[in-house]
Amino acid sequence: MLAYCLWYLNTTPTSSPHCTSYPVLELFHLTQVKMALVSEFLGQLTLYFGSESEPKYPTVVPFPDFDPERDAARIETAIKTKGVDEQTIIDILTKRSYTQRREIAFNYERRAKKDMITALKGALSGSLETVVLGLMKSTAQYDASELKASMKGLGTDEESLIEMVCSRSNEELVEIKRVYKELFKKDLEKDVAGDTSGNFCKLLLALVQTKREAPSNLVDYEKIDADAKALYEAGVKRRGTDVATWISIMSERSVPHLQKVFDRYKSYSPYNMQESIHKEVKGDLEKSFLTLVDCFENKQLYFANRLCNAMKSKGAKEKVVTRIMVSRCEVDLMKIRTEFKKQYGKSLYQTIAEHTKGDYQRALLSLCGGDD
Repeated sequence: MLAYCLWYLNTTPTSSPHCTSYPVLELFHLTQVKMALVSEFLGQLTLYFGSESEPKYPTVVPFPDFDPERDAARIETAIKTKGVDEQTIIDILTKRSYTQRREIAFNYERRAKKDMITALKGALSGSLETVVLGLMKSTAQYDASELKASMKGLGTDEESLIEMVCSRSNEELVEIKRVYKELFKKDLEKDVAGDTSGNFCKLLLALVQTKREAPSNLVDYEKIDADAKALYEAGVKRRGTDVATWISIMSERSVPHLQKVFDRYKSYSPYNMQESIHKEVKGDLEKSFLTLVDCFENKQLYFANRLCNAMKSKGAKEKVVTRIMVSRCEVDLMKIRTEFKKQYGKSLYQTIAEHTKGDYQRALLSLCGGDD
């Protein structure tokens, strides 16, 4: 990635002989793209040096021999082909990073004099269209759009809302909130508050307010013991549940701290944290707390289980499969693949091949990035 980034910055011209009508616009755009590529590379440094950010394990990474003009021309031809050449569109867009897809879209608009996303909407349909249009958004834009869709119109899609809010890191939620406001001119907190109620609403709002502490190199054993005892005394030990205490601890403590708290909890309670949740709360609140604990303990295993259950359920939950594959392919899908194979003895690639078909299958398999 470093070699690609340096090569691109050193070799990309600040103007192009192919574009004489928009020199200022192109110069501005290329500067933006270069900055985005540097940002993308710096984001990858968490793999090597660590930080408060969660390390990334993507299956979709920047394409090394990247030529946006060539890709734009191939997509234009694929769209114009009688019957549409879906395979070329899949081959290109599932094997380029978001920054690269954005640059392809810029080059497409420059040569075709039309918006690439609009052209893709007109050329594609069904499940493939959903995947491809999802890929044309950044991860945060996609998450924000999915959250909006889960609260749009009559009735709320609580299952999607729980997955999106309870599985995202503090850092991801901060960016999602910013993008949500930018896209929809509304605060995510206000929309969540308007579409949910009771303790379920209080928990989601506490998470969306992003008050979670950053991980510390110092292990505070007294605080771990105090939190474990507080969780026990707020739930299993008493009649009724002090949900506010559970919400406070689970929405404000760092993930490494909570992992130790849940371990310590077993010395107070005859039940582990998941069993205690089952006993103490029900409905959407129960699902939310369980999702949180699952993600604190092993987020990639949580997504692997979601994918397996969605594909094996009657009338496969395509929406869930699409959302996880698109939203995690540049985040941690490689690790989700590992957890999937470990848990089920069969690769994610093979499972997708068994439970999907057609262009949709080909797009998902390409995002999957290989068999295990």
